[in-house]
Amino acid sequence: MIRLTKFDGSEILINADWIQSVEDTPDTVITLTTGLKLIVREKANEVAAAFKEYKKEILNAPKGEKL
Repeated sequence: MIRLTKFDGSEILINADWIQSVEDTPDTVITLTTGLKLIVREKANEVAAAFKEYKKEILNAPKGEKL
């Protein structure tokens, strides 16, 4: 899961595997595979960096370790 900030300042955790697309329009709109759209404060490149970090954690976790 990745932590992002909604426009009202509250934080949300989203399942990064459900991200279908991220657009800067000028606000950052994340579309999930469910069709749900989220608007967040982070820019698209920041969301992409968080996604990459999440994937690194998953791929480098020792077998059997719960994240």
